[in-house]
Amino acid sequence: MDEARPEITPAEPLAAEPPPASGRERPHTIPLLNRVAAELVGTAALVAVVVGSGIQATELSKDVGLQLLANSLATVFGLGVLILLLGPVSGAHFNPVVTLAEWWTGRKDPKGLGPREVAAYIPAQIVGAIGGAILADAMFGKALVQWSTHDRSAGHLLLGEVVATAGLVLLIFGLAKTDHLRFAPVAVASYIGAAYWFTSSTSFANPAVTIGRAFTDTFAGIAPSSVAGFIGMQLIGGAVGLALVALIFDHCRRTTAAAGSK
Repeated sequence: MDEARPEITPAEPLAAEPPPASGRERPHTIPLLNRVAAELVGTAALVAVVVGSGIQATELSKDVGLQLLANSLATVFGLGVLILLLGPVSGAHFNPVVTLAEWWTGRKDPKGLGPREVAAYIPAQIVGAIGGAILADAMFGKALVQWSTHDRSAGHLLLGEVVATAGLVLLIFGLAKTDHLRFAPVAVASYIGAAYWFTSSTSFANPAVTIGRAFTDTFAGIAPSSVAGFIGMQLIGGAVGLALVALIFDHCRRTTAAAGSK
């Protein structure tokens, strides 16, 4: 007589949704205060890396090429670590253009970044950038606040900022469209490192960082008179980047919509 076999029932599907492509928590699950703190600290650390490594480079070598190499390498490593560390908290924007672009692309999504977050992120990024520049000057015994005299108002430098910022936005939102945001720490840091060299402006690509770097009269500084022009071109570059995302990756949206309708 055969033994009774236990009835095998198919496993129920998991109710939980898969994690976001970026590896971040779902929007609004992390308190806004924590996210704002991450943006402030992250932007401060980024500017401290940029300015501090620039000061160190000029003290170790008189060769401008070596100075730029040292500055760019430190920025690549520092930015990659900061995105990896703080990305799961705030998204690791550290950049008003990225924040505005995320708000714009997700403005119709109730789970997207809202005006309240934008209004909190951007001031935190600017304050962090200024603090990071002051901290770097303090670490190297420089005047804590000394306006930069490094003029960067030439037209070809402004064009460089449009290109640098457009490429950054294209990269970040292209990674999101193709479900590859987990590679952002390496990809974004690598792009900024490359843009140091292939753009005439050495790729500021960030209004908050631009403001912060006006507070230090060192290798990485920018004259206050040049700040408005750079920020204007960065905003234009952000718009160009979003247009390129729509042009290149629109098929991702159509594919997702088609799959959802089945």
